Amino acid sequence: MVATEDKKLKNLNPIIISGKEVLPLIEGGKGINGSDGRSSGAWAHENCVGTFSGVSPDYYDEKGNVIFERYFKKDRPSRHQEMVEQSIKGCLAQAQIAHEVSGGKGRIHINMLWELAGSQQILNGVLEKAKGLIHGVTCGAGLPYNLGELASKFGVYYYPIISSARAFHVLWKRAYNKFVEYLGGVVYEDPWLAGGHNGLSNAEDPNQPQTPYMRIVELRKLMNSLGLEEKPIILAGGIWSLDDWQDYIDNPDIGKIAFQFGTRPMITKESPISDAWKKLMLQVKKGDVILQKFSPTGFFSSAIKNTFLSRLIERKQGEVPFSHEATEEFSQPLNMSETKVIFIRPQDSEKAMNQIKAGFTEIKETPDGTVVFLTPDEWVQMKEDRKNCVGCLSQCQFSSWSQARGSTGRLPDPRSYCIHKTLYDVSHNGSIVDNLLFAGHQVYRFATDPLYRNGIPSVKELIERIKSGK
Repeated sequence: MVATEDKKLKNLNPIIISGKEVLPLIEGGKGINGSDGRSSGAWAHENCVGTFSGVSPDYYDEKGNVIFERYFKKDRPSRHQEMVEQSIKGCLAQAQIAHEVSGGKGRIHINMLWELAGSQQILNGVLEKAKGLIHGVTCGAGLPYNLGELASKFGVYYYPIISSARAFHVLWKRAYNKFVEYLGGVVYEDPWLAGGHNGLSNAEDPNQPQTPYMRIVELRKLMNSLGLEEKPIILAGGIWSLDDWQDYIDNPDIGKIAFQFGTRPMITKESPISDAWKKLMLQVKKGDVILQKFSPTGFFSSAIKNTFLSRLIERKQGEVPFSHEATEEFSQPLNMSETKVIFIRPQDSEKAMNQIKAGFTEIKETPDGTVVFLTPDEWVQMKEDRKNCVGCLSQCQFSSWSQARGSTGRLPDPRSYCIHKTLYDVSHNGSIVDNLLFAGHQVYRFATDPLYRNGIPSVKELIERIKSGK
């Protein structure tokens, strides 16, 4: 992109988003406190769209101090309800902050994880009390069928996050065709490049990334056939600079388009993540972000490889199939405990023994007919995390919680982890080594981006840089 004023204005023509003409630049909403009222308000102040996280956001006491989540109830359903109530308080607090920081400019959106247990209850509780503060809802991690009806009830625009035309078509046929007025646009999130949870389907190979161009053209053709020519496509996942996306701008095959920046806004003065986390991201190298499937949601997700993620990988690599009874194939006995013997294949015996000798003496079943090996301390922590479960997901592989049925009916999976605990901890100055660090696959570009050579920029400085094409 040629960084002249004429070129900037030509390529960044304002478009209508959530009922107002703004620049087609959007702050991507992230998980627990990855974006908040300060950052989203700053984006809106620059006549862009700011997005705060609706997942366990912070709220404050009368002196402005964060009130950290606390749970008093003994049973999980009651703790889940406490989580919902605290989430509503946090969303309202962040919406108010964003509104004040924005000065009434731009647009403010809330990002919600659809697979969050209680997501609809939270959105209902927030939108009925936040009139005029929140203009749009983005929602992914699952197929949010009820999103259109819920948002339309409050006169708020909605933006489903999808990764294929097929996914949007399913949503349209089942629900969205009845709620067209407040369909603000469709977020296409590249499932191979985005940070956090990704929308890879079972038909797609995580190791064979596809360029988004033809997938977006296919989405636009579908939207046009449904009479949605004026609804913008919001491109997300792997967005760093507009230089990279010149073929997508003013392209009749794509139509109206906006760009959602997820990773890059994480290193700004207004970003709520810790200084240690920001410092680490400035040093990340290409290939340090891994697409994997350890999340208790069952979705693929992308995160920075650190001690936390490395241990999950090692545990998975040490996995061994077993049988409760001796068979021709499973003939090697293995003492799972003092009172329980299982049988593994002879060819896996050395692998199992090496892990036990290394201190991974707790042998635990997975739901898939295998066992994994943990240290005693890991097992103690895992039991504690399950005991403290607040039912944050509609269904959880780690704890076997199911919002609908109480239990998924499957064994808790020791290859996974408590996602609420680790994301809440790292977003409140917790360890950047022993917690999950979601990040997009473009994060390595921080190390060579001139904008970050002289310190951390403000949101305003970042947006000016983005508008220049760089």
